[in-house]
Amino acid sequence: MLCCYKLSAQSTDIFRLEYLNIPENDAGIKTQRYKGLFNLPIKLNEKKDYLITGIEYNRFDRDYSANLPFDKSELIRFHIIDLNVGYITKWNENWNLVTILTPRMASNFVTGTVTGDFFMNATVTLWKERPKADKPYRIVLGLTYNSTTGLPVPLPLVNYYRRFHPNWSFTLGIPKSSFTHHITKKHSLEVALLLDGYFINLQNDILLEDGQVASKMSLTSLLGTLVYQYNISDRMSAFAMFGQSVYQEGILRNDDQGKVFILNDKPSLYIRTGLKIGIF
Repeated sequence: MLCCYKLSAQSTDIFRLEYLNIPENDAGIKTQRYKGLFNLPIKLNEKKDYLITGIEYNRFDRDYSANLPFDKSELIRFHIIDLNVGYITKWNENWNLVTILTPRMASNFVTGTVTGDFFMNATVTLWKERPKADKPYRIVLGLTYNSTTGLPVPLPLVNYYRRFHPNWSFTLGIPKSSFTHHITKKHSLEVALLLDGYFINLQNDILLEDGQVASKMSLTSLLGTLVYQYNISDRMSAFAMFGQSVYQEGILRNDDQGKVFILNDKPSLYIRTGLKIGIF
C-alpha cells in the first residue's frame, strides 16, 4: 500500500525498511519509494492488554519522460507520514480486539503544511489465532475507515490464513490473497495478488488545458507478484518481490475527488526488497 492509499489495514510489522522500484512504463513514468516503519507495543497489565504506538514514513521520487500539458515540477517528490495509536485487548477466550487510529499527512510539501495535507484513518478488528494447532490458522474480521477513499462509511476487512500442510499455506482476503510454499524453515516462495495505491494532496492546484483544476493525486493498482522470503528468525525476515500490475490507474483529481486527468493507466513492473520484523 505503494501502500499509502491504505487499502490495507495498518501493518502488523513492528519494524520494516523497504525499497521499491517501478521502472519506466509506456506512460513514461518511473517511481522509487523509500519506506520506514516502527511500531512499539507496550504491555499495560497482566491481562496482556497492549498499547501500540508507532510511525510510518514513505517518500516517493518520480521521473517523467512523457510530455504533459502542464507543469510537472511539483509532481516529482511526495511524502506520507502516518502516526499509529492502537489498543489490543482480550475480547473473550477466543478473540482479541484491535483498535487503531492513524492520523496522516500526505503531500508534496512545497510550502510547509496546509490543512489539505491532513487525513484520518481508523480500523477496528477482531483477531483469532491458533498458531499451535495441527493446521495453524488466523482470522481477522473488522471494519476500516479511510478518509481518502471518498466513501463516508467504514468498509469491511476480512483476512483468513491457514497452514494446511507443513510446507504449504494460503491467505484469503483484501488487500492481499496469496499461496505460499515453505521450502524449508528459512526459505519460502509466495505467489500473491494484492491491491496497492496512494492518495496525496497537491498544495498548489494544477490548471489543466480544459479549465479543470487538479488538487489531489491518486494511484490504484492490482498486482500479481512472486515473493522470495528468507527467515532470519521466527519474527525477522528479508524479502525480494517481483511483480507486474494487472490493473493500474494513476489520476489527478479535483477537490471532490472527481477525475480530471489520467496520468498513468499502463502496466508497470514492480521490484521491491526489504527487511521486516513482524507480529506474526
